[in-house]
Amino acid sequence: MIFNTYAFALFAAVFFPGYWLIRSPGLRAWWLLGGCAVFHGHFAGPAGVLPIAALALLTYACALSRLRALCYAAIAACIAALVFYKYTHFLSRELLATLAPGLSAQATTLSASWLPDAPPLALSFFTFEFVHYLVDVAGGGAPIRSPKTFALFTIYFPSLVAGPIKRYQDFTAALPRALAGVELTEVAAGAQRVALGFFKKILLADNLTVALAFYEKDFSNLTAPEAWLFLAALSARILLDFSGYTDIALGLSQMLGLRLPENFNYPYAATGLRDFWARWHISLSSWIRDYVYIPLGGNRYGPLRRCSNLIIAFALCGLWHGGAGHFILWGLWHGVGLVVQATYRQALGSLGARLGDALDRFAVLSWLLTLLFVAFGWLLFFYPAAQAWAMAIKLLSFR
Repeated sequence: MIFNTYAFALFAAVFFPGYWLIRSPGLRAWWLLGGCAVFHGHFAGPAGVLPIAALALLTYACALSRLRALCYAAIAACIAALVFYKYTHFLSRELLATLAPGLSAQATTLSASWLPDAPPLALSFFTFEFVHYLVDVAGGGAPIRSPKTFALFTIYFPSLVAGPIKRYQDFTAALPRALAGVELTEVAAGAQRVALGFFKKILLADNLTVALAFYEKDFSNLTAPEAWLFLAALSARILLDFSGYTDIALGLSQMLGLRLPENFNYPYAATGLRDFWARWHISLSSWIRDYVYIPLGGNRYGPLRRCSNLIIAFALCGLWHGGAGHFILWGLWHGVGLVVQATYRQALGSLGARLGDALDRFAVLSWLLTLLFVAFGWLLFFYPAAQAWAMAIKLLSFR
């Protein structure tokens, strides 16, 4: 995590006092943009900055034209860049290895000479924000005309590394008020949220990560209570880690006078998968809904189409998290789970109706089933499929 480095501490010690002391909104905007540029340049490096700069210029110019063909061309370019940088290794090593092993070896060798060791910093988040912007402008939305405002939207440092995913309409509407001045109460509230985020991320999540790494090596020999405690710790760890980071990002932004969208709303209190995805990584799930699920047809073309749209959308959601087969399986796990939740009443007839009524009546049972489903899904998220399957069998054997 970048926010717990000495480099960021030094950056914050210089940047934030300067931002608060500047009285002119125009000068404050330039200070903010300069700080964002320094942040991005330092942590991404030239290999990370140049591709993003090229995509940003293309996105800005095509959206400014308001020509749908150019907007869609820019969308294709953004997605192509994401696939190239993030998924070339996956496609060559896993997909081609199955279809054409000889070609896979050549493609892997060739891609190793083309690609950097890691994709540009936060490329997935840049891509989703650019695609959202271009789709909305192509649909009739007003583009961002100011290059400075668009640059701030692009490299706004609190949300740059891992979100939340911003919507440009909300960001540009809130920016003038933030640049006009920040209330002391906002700074204090933001600082408190940053402190909470560091507590969750460093003191809780990072220590859980160390414990999990120790016990996962001998998972097959754990007792049943120890194995289930491991699953509970794994589930707690990802929530504390990601929500802790998000608290830091939202708190830093609040200290600048700008509210970013909330990303978590007690997800482990959900009483159904649909409810879970309305609470977990909200900026991502709403993006998937608006820019994948609904464009595919949503629920407008009957139950079969709705089910296939859910599965496709969540397979892509899984793939977005990383170029590995287990991420796709995790997305499919949730997509199929959502399909089952949406259809079991009709599919099972009277039995489904009684089961649905029972789950509605006993909310604790719905909550427990949802929590177990999500927890077993985390095995697929963190581990290769074969290892996740073995761990699940171990847990369900109660031995």
